[in-house]
Amino acid sequence: MQRVGFMLKVKPDRIEEYKARHKAVWPEMLQALRETGWHNYSIFMHTDGTLFFYVETPDFKAALEGMAQREVNRRWQEYMKDLFENTGGKPADQSFIMLEEVFHLD
Repeated sequence: MQRVGFMLKVKPDRIEEYKARHKAVWPEMLQALRETGWHNYSIFMHTDGTLFFYVETPDFKAALEGMAQREVNRRWQEYMKDLFENTGGKPADQSFIMLEEVFHLD
């Protein structure tokens, strides 16, 4: 099982909207994540809007590719795209800053 961490940043004036949207993630989006191998998935937010994502998955590349094939993910990415900084117009799921794991305690 891969443990993966990555980052992205929400625009400061959109933080509350981001939080609200994640309190009501569409059931079909949650199901798609589960079906494509996203497990133990968490999103943490700093007060400045920096997001830290953590997920466990058998294969992160396959999990991303699986979501890219889902229509619900395309709708979700469109719904969320204006909330983020520095994505260069790309969807958030193509704009992650990947983090190297440097320590883990089981």
